[in-house]
Amino acid sequence: MKPGAFASFVRFVVCGGGVGVLSSAAVPLLAALMPWAAANALITVASTVLCTELHALFTFSTGRRPGLREHWQSAGSATAAYAATSAAILILHTVQSSPTMLTEQLVYLSASGLAGIGRFLVLRLFVFADRGASAPVAIAVRPTVAAPAFSAAA
Repeated sequence: MKPGAFASFVRFVVCGGGVGVLSSAAVPLLAALMPWAAANALITVASTVLCTELHALFTFSTGRRPGLREHWQSAGSATAAYAATSAAILILHTVQSSPTMLTEQLVYLSASGLAGIGRFLVLRLFVFADRGASAPVAIAVRPTVAAPAFSAAA
């Protein structure tokens, strides 16, 4: 049975949050072996793939592993969320040249929350939408009586 919207959202937050916490611990550990930017990129890709798997199987209960299409669409939604949070911080620094760390965190977390809600909606409504459960289409067929081509009475 597929979970409802609220249950899916709770699962989305738990999966995404859990992987986010693990990722935040993995980046500095991996950065001991390579440049930080490379470690961050590698962990970002791995965590996005892992989250897509978890979202397909657990969050949205599709009953199957995600294919390449779902992975690319999920990565696209994650990229859009990244762009939205980055834009929010850039706008903050445009409006206020030296914001406090608290202000930056409030802006970032607010933008991240909104981006997360947007990403959840994209994943639920488009990426992992149930494509196979379309309603049958009824086509009305009315029998017609064919008129004779000619009449013998004429």
